Amino acid sequence: MVLAATGDRLPQVVYWGAPLPMGADLDTLHAAHAIDVTGGMLDANPDLSLCPEAVRSFPGQPGLILRDGDGTPLLPKFCYAGEDTSDGLSLTYADDAAGLTLTFLLRPDPSTRIITAKTVLTATRPVHLHWLAAPVLPAPQQSAEMIDVSGRWCGEFQLNRTAWSPGIRTRENRTGRTGHEHFPGLLIPCFGATNTQGEAYGFHYGWSGGHRMVAEELPDGRRQVQWGHVGRSEQSPGTRFESATLYATYSQTGLNGCATSFQRHVRDRIVTWPKPDTPRPVHYNCWEAVYFDHKLPVLTDIATRAAELGAERFVLDDGWFGMRDDDTRSLSDWTVDARKYPDGLGPLIDHVHAQGMTFGIWFEPEMINPDSDIHRAHPDWALGSEDQTLGRQQKALNMALPEVRDFIYDRMAAILSAHDVDYIKWDHNRVLPMPDADQTRGSYALIDRLRADFPGVEIESCASGGGRIDFGILGRTQRVWLSDSNDALERLRIQHDAALFLPLAVTGSHVGPRRCHTSGRTIDISMRAWVAAQRHMGFEMDPRELTDHEAAVLTEVTAWWKRNRDWMHHADIHLLDSPDPAVLAEQQQARDGSRFVVFAGKAATSAQISPRTLRFTSLEPDATYRVELINRDTAPGLSRGTPILKTGPIEVSGAWLMHQGVTLPWHFPETMWVLEGTRL
Repeated sequence: MVLAATGDRLPQVVYWGAPLPMGADLDTLHAAHAIDVTGGMLDANPDLSLCPEAVRSFPGQPGLILRDGDGTPLLPKFCYAGEDTSDGLSLTYADDAAGLTLTFLLRPDPSTRIITAKTVLTATRPVHLHWLAAPVLPAPQQSAEMIDVSGRWCGEFQLNRTAWSPGIRTRENRTGRTGHEHFPGLLIPCFGATNTQGEAYGFHYGWSGGHRMVAEELPDGRRQVQWGHVGRSEQSPGTRFESATLYATYSQTGLNGCATSFQRHVRDRIVTWPKPDTPRPVHYNCWEAVYFDHKLPVLTDIATRAAELGAERFVLDDGWFGMRDDDTRSLSDWTVDARKYPDGLGPLIDHVHAQGMTFGIWFEPEMINPDSDIHRAHPDWALGSEDQTLGRQQKALNMALPEVRDFIYDRMAAILSAHDVDYIKWDHNRVLPMPDADQTRGSYALIDRLRADFPGVEIESCASGGGRIDFGILGRTQRVWLSDSNDALERLRIQHDAALFLPLAVTGSHVGPRRCHTSGRTIDISMRAWVAAQRHMGFEMDPRELTDHEAAVLTEVTAWWKRNRDWMHHADIHLLDSPDPAVLAEQQQARDGSRFVVFAGKAATSAQISPRTLRFTSLEPDATYRVELINRDTAPGLSRGTPILKTGPIEVSGAWLMHQGVTLPWHFPETMWVLEGTRL
């Protein structure tokens, strides 16, 4: 990435892409970046700078919109004031007359290929901020479309392809949290790019509150991408504002290049692991087994069965506190329900530990039910108006209030201090009544305080599934609950698309009930188990429903996952270009390229009668690989031929695997083939 500026004006990106020779003449690159001027235009093209300025006649969305303390609009004109290269690149610009200073912070990471970028605005007196973009970056001209991410409850991470055209493509999230509907990510494939080949650009805005994305094509053909907090989410005037961190990357290996950069950066730079040398444990979560009906004999029986299947962590979900018999009451009353646990949580925790499992517990700290002791005592602690529309019979607590954060901390710390708890499932089950940046900062402060005082406790970010997944919350947590859907077919697609941003290590995936509680679909245990084994594996069903066959399959797949989790934790997830739309396939590959596993999930009936060949990716062309279909014994009777993978492993070149590809046996929809590969 090459930045350049004329005189004391703000810098602009004049090149971003494939590596250039170290001796490239940057003055020439700057001069060659300029576009021509013709009729109907200004006499010069205003810079598409890191913060495009309205005062310099920029024809598109400006990077900064603010008003003075008395409401007067401000149109600052920033000039060079200094730089610092001790930690990445820090560039400072000032408008002395307006009393404003703008600083850009950019830092490259050669290992992950991510550039992190942030904008900071300071003022000599309180000002009202409407919009502050993170450093504004150009979008490529060699692109016909952009890919952004939407979704819904039980249908997260849906990819949308939108053609570039004159004007603005805006994604604005005003729900106050990251949201199922507006994951803050953007991918821009260049002409001909696929999962595995071609050029692509990737962006992610690491903020857990409301955000806004602007992708604009100017009348002169230039394109810009802006990210920032959603407009007017700064409720009060201030003297310092900063964007969240923007994560940006460029790829020469298709969308996978962006995906692996984001995966590595999340796992190796953003997430901090309480016990980094401890393998990721297999989860058991009791939610879809008992819901609110907590009975100690039932829970201890379930815990015993879960441990026998291979679970290593037992998570007690919603229903253990207050008078919580359904989702209409007791949120914020974080004391153990003596009706259900007359001797407290100790007996259950002791039993869980006796089975060789650690113990986790569910909280929804930022929320409150009107039918709760705390709401009756402190109705003023709720965020928003008294007559607001409830969500799941609850309101949000005002996390900007220190007394609210202190109260929540005290209640949670009491549980964590009294018991050996190593995990919190941290839920957030409703959107906020309005976007408010202070709400997000307050939640961050609470999590940071708890983590400082209980450093051994791992936290999962859950928000009715995938409603709060972003790199901001992942800087404070170690796992995300990708979706409330445990339907293996839906999960197959959600996991596939979420891998464009998220690594295996943080992505929770559970084996659900035989008949899925959110879709009503009945899916075979093998498919459910292998889909969960694609990510951080767990179970979330009543193990008492399992037949002997189902228990055997689940135990076997869980054991396979445990044998492979150490290298898979650090693996890159490459999405494969499947020629059959019914098949979603991925290749998880060790960082040193020595081994890989390919999951080929058949989500629907294929249009053609025989399976199409499946090409692998990112292998060494001249190396020889041993490839084995490890679950070939599950081939159905209708697979009547003799493809070689049905009889045993093959040894072939990386070139053959990438350019010809393997021919898999015929299989039914709703099944998964799993192939292991080793470089010889």
